[in-house]
Amino acid sequence: MAITFTDKKILILGAGVTGLAVARSLAKRGAQISLADDQVSEVSGFDVASSNLYKAADFDALLVSPGWKSDHPLIVAAENSGVQLMNEVDLAWQIRADLVPSQRWIALTGTNGKTTTVEMAAAMLREGGISAIACGNVGTTVIESVESAEKYEVLVLELSSFQLHWMREATFVAASILNIAQDHVDWHGGFNQYAQAKLAILDRASTGIFNGDDPEVVTRTAQWQGRKVFFSLDTPGPGEIGVVEELLVDRAFVNDPQEAAMIAELIDVTPTVPHNVANSLAAAGLARVMGVAHESIRLALQNFKLGRHRIENISTKDGISWINDSKATNPHAAAASLMSNISAIWIAGGLAKGADMAELILRCKSRIKVAILIGADRELIATELRANAPDTEIVFVDAPDSYKKGGVDNSLMEAVVAAAKLRAVSGDAVLLAPACASMDQFLSYADRGDRFAKAVLKENS
Repeated sequence: MAITFTDKKILILGAGVTGLAVARSLAKRGAQISLADDQVSEVSGFDVASSNLYKAADFDALLVSPGWKSDHPLIVAAENSGVQLMNEVDLAWQIRADLVPSQRWIALTGTNGKTTTVEMAAAMLREGGISAIACGNVGTTVIESVESAEKYEVLVLELSSFQLHWMREATFVAASILNIAQDHVDWHGGFNQYAQAKLAILDRASTGIFNGDDPEVVTRTAQWQGRKVFFSLDTPGPGEIGVVEELLVDRAFVNDPQEAAMIAELIDVTPTVPHNVANSLAAAGLARVMGVAHESIRLALQNFKLGRHRIENISTKDGISWINDSKATNPHAAAASLMSNISAIWIAGGLAKGADMAELILRCKSRIKVAILIGADRELIATELRANAPDTEIVFVDAPDSYKKGGVDNSLMEAVVAAAKLRAVSGDAVLLAPACASMDQFLSYADRGDRFAKAVLKENS
């Protein structure tokens, strides 16, 4: 019997992508929908109002979109009055049991590399003849994927710490953790709470694909009792996936773990930088859990292209590479980009989200020729540079008066690019890898990356 919510009064917290997808799903199942959002005042098809205009006790359930904190007054009131709290992923899991009960889910989390890896894994599954889609914190919502007419055999879920914080019911054939580094510590209240949210993905999985090169992942999964498959950029031991000379090899999903099967060659991974190879190994592990052959994995890697704003080469002129990695919104991601370049004119800054910049600078200072800093928390980066890389030139670029967030004027990024061009010589990479979120000066990381690309192409035309 189809799941219905006939005449149930449901308040959805958040009128963004997730909230609207849930609203449409619940409305067609008979629910009376209200939307609460403190930034959005109008959406198509539904009424929306500020959260302070609602009382939790007036509703049968509250559905919490990712990013809403557990101490929000509406959520606290719902818990105190016994009003049910719901979330999109668990709701999609319930609907799945009704619409596509044979559908299987695999999931992935981590501080960095999530989107690339779930898209890789979905491509590998499709190459292996399994209908699959990457969804969740990337592209399509989980609930839309479940309800799709495609009736996918497998969903590959990218799950953020915000989603995992609220999730209780969804179950996974396998789950992967790529890495755990400082991010969103302001939201979670500390690094340990953030890490615990990431580890919660294992509460509903029997097989884990783990990064053996990440000390936090190794330490924090030590007591987990499921099947562990570690991937590493080193030679793998029995039961692991890794790299031997120029090959990605599998010693986990083979008949004899004393033997090694070739997954792919390193040159099949583009770009062939360490963190992208690690992403490929994690995706291959998830695909192997689902029975995808090595050759299908290799073909998928050969045809795979990174999404925009991820190590995206915008232009190469006069021996200078201009690289857009606007998706590097935390220090861990920025470090991976910097370590992939010998001499970087580094563009960084924005909203640090409570992250510490010291480890980033200590690790990467030899790669940073010049730091061009923008945004609200740029001084955090400058302070660490002065303390740990005192010979590195620091350039502050302020937003011109004409520049307005979301406006047509692109003078801020044009000034950044001009400052970079003035200092770059042949052999340098001008690298936008901000180590910070974008919303202080841009609409999103994509807006930031698009503006950088536009300014680069204008400067180099």
